[in-house]
Amino acid sequence: MAKGRNNLLGVGGQRKKLSRGDQQGAVQNSSADRKAAVDQKQELLRKMRERALGAEGAETAAADTTGGQE
Repeated sequence: MAKGRNNLLGVGGQRKKLSRGDQQGAVQNSSADRKAAVDQKQELLRKMRERALGAEGAETAAADTTGGQE
């Protein structure tokens, strides 16, 4: 009886076999997901640059208003 317990072959289930059309469809979806991720990253970088430029602009404006009297 102990010998049967150690044989766990097939316990995890089986993978679904995909047809060629399903496989190609999966590739197209992943490329669309990849493109969406790239677009999202570019948008984030744009926002970060705008914030950085806004912060630099605010610092420059503050320095101009103080007249450099430090």
